[in-house]
Amino acid sequence: MEFRTIVDVEDPGFRIEPCEEMLFVGSCFADNIGARFKEEKFRATVNPFGVMYNPASILHTVERLSLADPSILGSLRTAFFTLGTNHIYRLKETGEIVDNCQKRPQSLFTEEELTVDECANYLQKAIDILRAANPDIHVVLTVSPIRYRKYGYHGSQLSKATLLLATRQVAGASYFPAYEIINDELRDYRFYAEDMLHPSSQAVEYIWQRLSEVYLSDAAKQFIKEWQPLKAALNHKPFNPESQEYRIFMDKTMLKIAELQKKYPNFAV
Repeated sequence: MEFRTIVDVEDPGFRIEPCEEMLFVGSCFADNIGARFKEEKFRATVNPFGVMYNPASILHTVERLSLADPSILGSLRTAFFTLGTNHIYRLKETGEIVDNCQKRPQSLFTEEELTVDECANYLQKAIDILRAANPDIHVVLTVSPIRYRKYGYHGSQLSKATLLLATRQVAGASYFPAYEIINDELRDYRFYAEDMLHPSSQAVEYIWQRLSEVYLSDAAKQFIKEWQPLKAALNHKPFNPESQEYRIFMDKTMLKIAELQKKYPNFAV
């Protein structure tokens, strides 16, 4: 008997290669998954201008990157956009959508909800900018499983539904079902952090496993397998770091790292 429903992860039609350059923009969930890719030595840029919760702010990050250094976008092979909410805040004085209220009084802003079409248009513009810099870039959309208690739980669900519908209208991107895995597969509060809103570290690890099964190339999986013991060695806290035994241990570890760098030229500790 099966006691849980397994969410299917569709084949995106491409694979992520070892140590490739990547971009993660979006909610806190983008931070979590992006950090894991960095830990496994992919050259990941993660929310370079801070966490971005809505599609308009995701577009703002891509625009700022494009203006700051277009070569950055040209070197990217894969980008992940993680959508948290369709709620935006406009500064009353200028009418501009702000990405961060910077703890300024709420009275200075008006809160709005983007429509499905507006969400899709912002995302499409961001993807078009990336494709102008690199026509071969792969873009992955995902909806954050983190619920927004301040909207009310029904309001939070409506916000997620808007984002989910918007992802279906965007051309040139694949969809990874992080939201569905948390809500339909890991349907238990033991997979949440203490606030009962954010996924636990165990849940994030499981999502990483589901993502890596489908999205990573065989070469990337092999690289991670070879990197694991070296990562553990570098993270090891010796009882006596000045001992001869530890020096020998580290010398052997650095030799193995040098061998790995020869095999994977883009690998850097």
